[in-house]
Amino acid sequence: MGTTKKSSTTIIDAISQVLKNSKRPLTVNAIYDNIIANDYYKFKAQNPLNVMRVELRRHCQGVDFPTASKRKHFQILNDGTYCLIEYSSLYLKEDKKKSAIIADEKRLIEILKTTHTDYIKSFKIQLLEQLKDLDPLVFELFSKKLLKVYGFRDMKVTKPQKDGGIDGYGKLKVGISYLNVAFQCKRWKNTSIGRTEIDKFRGAIQGDFEQGIFITTSKFSKEALNATTKKGAVPIILIDGMMIIDIMIEKKFGIEIQDIPLYINALDSIWD
Repeated sequence: MGTTKKSSTTIIDAISQVLKNSKRPLTVNAIYDNIIANDYYKFKAQNPLNVMRVELRRHCQGVDFPTASKRKHFQILNDGTYCLIEYSSLYLKEDKKKSAIIADEKRLIEILKTTHTDYIKSFKIQLLEQLKDLDPLVFELFSKKLLKVYGFRDMKVTKPQKDGGIDGYGKLKVGISYLNVAFQCKRWKNTSIGRTEIDKFRGAIQGDFEQGIFITTSKFSKEALNATTKKGAVPIILIDGMMIIDIMIEKKFGIEIQDIPLYINALDSIWD
């Protein structure tokens, strides 16, 4: 049974009683709930919680505003809880320690994120260099398997001596239908693919295929990128080295993933 206080008891007295009994810092809501549960004070205001909050802050060390009281009874901690001012040095020390631990955890997480980003960049570069070292014929077979994972069906690779600028072809689903698509592969190391190569490939597939895909371990020049579409001509999709790696990662093609758990403190969520 709660103890009923005399009418002379103030809100400050009630707050102090709650904090003294709790022997630990409390939130505004926890203080208010304790006052009501133990009948420490009879609120007559329409919004008693706000009234109590204002009084608490008026008498709180380090919280200054025009109507703040010069008499300080409480201390607010970094986590938003309140304690009696006579115990503030103890709780502030603990609060500082907790804040340091939290700050260190956040710092380590940021380091992990940055390290992971750097690792991904390095991984992509190393994988691309490995592809650039493949034999051109092996790269054609690799491209066939990659396009199959990408969604191609009925894939065929042409013979090197009779490809006519086409390394392979198949059907690719676009919308609800399958298009006849040809592809060409260039396992180049540094030289960019120019407009001339794109025009030759388009000329080789024009009339027989509805779309073309040009794959290279290198890059495409600005002119080549601007030549992907041409009025009345077959559209060409360009896939450069980094796009190859992105497809491999997305489709988990030639890629294995090792999960490293990163735990985030979400203890407060269990009270929702």
